Amino acid sequence: MEHLLQILILLAGVIICAKLAGAASVRFGQPAVLGEITIGLILGPTVLNILHWDIFAHFDSEGAGPIHVLTNAARQSGLLMESANSLFLEGLFMDLAQVGVILLMFVAGMETDLDEMKKVGKTAFWAALGGISLPLLGGTVSSVYFGYPIYWEAIFVGTILTATSVSISAQTLMELRVLRSREGTTIMGAAVIDDVLGIIVLGVVTAMSVVGVAGQAHTVGMGDVFLIVLRMVAFFIVFWFLGRKFLAKCCAKMRQLPASQAQLAFVLVVVFFYAWAAEFFAHLAAITGAYMAGLLFAQTPFKKEIDEDVHPLTYSLFVPVFFVNIGLQANGRELGSEISFLAVIILVAIASKIVGCFIGSRATGFNNIESLRVGIGMVSRGEVGLIIAGVGLSRGIIGPEMFSVMVIMVLVTTMITPIMLRYVFPRVATESSGEVFESVGKIEEKMEWTEED
Repeated sequence: MEHLLQILILLAGVIICAKLAGAASVRFGQPAVLGEITIGLILGPTVLNILHWDIFAHFDSEGAGPIHVLTNAARQSGLLMESANSLFLEGLFMDLAQVGVILLMFVAGMETDLDEMKKVGKTAFWAALGGISLPLLGGTVSSVYFGYPIYWEAIFVGTILTATSVSISAQTLMELRVLRSREGTTIMGAAVIDDVLGIIVLGVVTAMSVVGVAGQAHTVGMGDVFLIVLRMVAFFIVFWFLGRKFLAKCCAKMRQLPASQAQLAFVLVVVFFYAWAAEFFAHLAAITGAYMAGLLFAQTPFKKEIDEDVHPLTYSLFVPVFFVNIGLQANGRELGSEISFLAVIILVAIASKIVGCFIGSRATGFNNIESLRVGIGMVSRGEVGLIIAGVGLSRGIIGPEMFSVMVIMVLVTTMITPIMLRYVFPRVATESSGEVFESVGKIEEKMEWTEED
């Protein structure tokens, strides 16, 4: 089968499986995202391992273009063509998944009430601080208990546990129609602060460690850490100013261009540029830039139009691919002797984030249930945890076995977050004609139409 045909059938199969699994999850009273992640786990190497089936492991090289060169090079270096093709498909699928999470966080930014976020700014900061401190301590102590050296593997495990990725929480909160609630807004605000603080912690840890890179000693100085923090601050100031000043004007001009979907094209350009700039210039996660772009576009008069244009593209293709890909990355068969440590680190990852954020929220005026909701919403490590773990692996701070443990921990925390959120928030998701609306904006729009009729 030609390579393009493999990609097409893979995407078709993943999308239909994701939607059916999401619908089944909703039928059982759970968020759709839970079903989509679960089906990814089933399709991945833990159960079915579909990317290594014969239909994807072999392809007709006639007219295959660049992939033909890739596999020939791989074969000459001692790799099997089948393995090279599977790796190529995995890489392509992961890239599409990353586009999906960027668009998802843009939508979450569009749905966030900025005025409400300002009101909960203090709570968001202290929740993020608690959600950084306790996981860092818990991960370090747990690793030392299991015999890992405190310098620097144990500390780096704690650093990975500080991560928060609320892409899963954002989708679940939108399904539950509580993204704009006080707790939902706090979760989103705390996630941005958590990202900044987490990168600072990562910079400090790598700065104080001397590790091998390509056989040579490599040291990151404290001056480099200061430069990273300065770039982060500059990114938020400069890109917020540019967005507030120019986005609305540019949108107005794009609507007048004699080209189809010019405004949507401009929005996507800005989202991708902000995501790129966040990671390239400020060393933040790309999703932070996408979330900021969503916040900025939400302040323009074109919010409703943008929302209508972006939703079909995001939820029909890219978001299902992202959620399924989370399960595809995990391989539960390779845990081996690390199973005890894995169980402990998962419990520590969940409990420390909930307790840390709970303390920070409770100390700033939230009641017990509100604080618990904030803590649970911050549990998922998602792609941010994987990014930090990848940094540790590439720098030699953690080994392959520890990296596998961290991947499974990320998967479990990502899967359990929507389940816990579903039970701590009131059941208010609205269904109409068998459809669960995917955002507050869509629901409100439907209500407006009903009132007009």
